[in-house]
Amino acid sequence: MKLLVIDVQNAVYTPALYAYDAFTENLTRLIGSARRTGTEVIFVRHDDGAGEPLSPGNPGFEIAAPFSPCSGERIFDKQVNSPFRDSGLTEYLRRCGENTLMITGLQTEYCVDAAVKCGFEHGFRIIVPAYANTTTDNTHLTGEQSYHYYNAFIWNRRYAACIPTADAIAMM
Repeated sequence: MKLLVIDVQNAVYTPALYAYDAFTENLTRLIGSARRTGTEVIFVRHDDGAGEPLSPGNPGFEIAAPFSPCSGERIFDKQVNSPFRDSGLTEYLRRCGENTLMITGLQTEYCVDAAVKCGFEHGFRIIVPAYANTTTDNTHLTGEQSYHYYNAFIWNRRYAACIPTADAIAMM
């Protein structure tokens, strides 16, 4: 199993996120548990291109301090929502012989949704720990509505096993 941490970058990791405190606590616990048990933590960053807040060289592009990678932990950069397209991640996971991914991060309806669905399509078993992904309000749904819509309705038992964080930690 590998723990994927999607787009927890300074520009998008803000207190405006739904359940910000629970997300921060759960993701911190998951990363810490992964490191203690030898489960590889893999970070993914979104690159919107030159001149954008989410581009290399801008502070917003960097992974937020509470989740900072340790020396030697892999970081894959992507230019689209899916971390599996043109980032080298898919090839890396295949070389490792990996078949189970625990997916966490930002934002639920964008890059986390793409990671869950594309990971499933690539044949990976997907685990989504509770309150280890989140998002902000948009013009159609609140962050809370988006979170519950994807975690409870769209992904669970279709693309992923959406489970309590304590259960996810016990799996490591």
